[in-house]
Amino acid sequence: MKKPYDLESRTFQFANSVRLLAYTFQKSIANIEDLKQLVRSSGSVAANYIESNEHISDKDFDFRIKICRKEAKESLLWLKLLQNDFNKAHQRELLELIKEADELRKIFSAIVEKRKRR
Repeated sequence: MKKPYDLESRTFQFANSVRLLAYTFQKSIANIEDLKQLVRSSGSVAANYIESNEHISDKDFDFRIKICRKEAKESLLWLKLLQNDFNKAHQRELLELIKEADELRKIFSAIVEKRKRR
């Protein structure tokens, strides 16, 4: 997955990649429930980043960025739960998305830390 420099595009691409992968999974109770949560949390990363760019105050920006970080961490959980023997066919794609979710989490953590020092 080519990573755009623009974080708004990158978070959109992450959420979109999650959705495209979700369509390919076998149906099972666990997959359906985990994928529902993953789709929600990955979309929330992108949506809250857009919201942060339209912030009405510094406090609002900080709040949205913290939500982005939280939702990226949650996405990591669901992606890791999907890594199991039942979903062996998707291991490569899951690893790529896990790496991206973790990188996004680190980016949002760095933004939070940098803003604390201001």
